[in-house]
Amino acid sequence: MKTSSAKAKGRMLQQLVRDKIIALLKPYGVEPADVKSTGMGQSGEDIQLSSYARCLMPITVECKSHKSMAIYKLYEQAQQYSELGEPLLVVKANHKKPLAVVDLDYYLSLEQKRIKYEEEN
Repeated sequence: MKTSSAKAKGRMLQQLVRDKIIALLKPYGVEPADVKSTGMGQSGEDIQLSSYARCLMPITVECKSHKSMAIYKLYEQAQQYSELGEPLLVVKANHKKPLAVVDLDYYLSLEQKRIKYEEEN
């Protein structure tokens, strides 16, 4: 794959995540300028949040788009039992903290519930 094609794939993923975060935070007064996709090749986080957006959603986002990742095979195994609930994959490497892998839309729905709860309390 050409470098330009790989960068375009990464850019499209970043823009998808940016758009989903904007849609989630829009009811709370976040404007598109509060959530920006970082240019390809720049250092730092891939999605830049304004201080207001970060107050609502205190996260940093790194996006990776590759042809294949072994983690998808593991996630598919978790999906085998999805009729019981939302698939959650927990992965851990030696000497590293465990990581939780969930569907992006499911994660954003959890964030939406958290923000709404914090707003009410």
